[in-house]
Amino acid sequence: SVIGNNVILGPNTEIIDSIIKDYSTIKHSLVINSKIGRNVTIGPFSHIRDNVNINDFVRIGNYVELKNSEIDENTKISHLSYVGDSEIGRNVNVGAGVITCNYDGKKKNKTVIKDNVFVGSNSSLIAPLIINENSKIAAGSTITKDVEKNTLAIARAYQLNKQYK
Repeated sequence: SVIGNNVILGPNTEIIDSIIKDYSTIKHSLVINSKIGRNVTIGPFSHIRDNVNINDFVRIGNYVELKNSEIDENTKISHLSYVGDSEIGRNVNVGAGVITCNYDGKKKNKTVIKDNVFVGSNSSLIAPLIINENSKIAAGSTITKDVEKNTLAIARAYQLNKQYK
């Protein structure tokens, strides 16, 4: 591994075959065979698996797992999320509990999230999928179709309340 200048590696952090650039902070997390840019914060309790490239000024929060993905600058994946086989653009916010569903039972599929996208909490992104620029995904949505740019995607079952005795 290669560790840059002014990097903070907190307790219980393990770095294996990875590059960590200057001014990054990793707390209570595991990074394997990945590249971490400048001024990145990771953790606590995140798992950065093989073939992840995190660019500068990214925030990866607590209990986030990343695998085989590219994360561009100024993006936040704050907590309790899984992102695998994905390309995430600049200035993206991935809400709590978001998962990329990348395996269809036979092969891994890719999720592409372009720049300036907001993904609401507890959403499932079913790959293959492209979410285009400046779009928003409503919290609790299951997205199965590409989302055009400048679009709000809402994909939830309707709530039905029935009184009982």
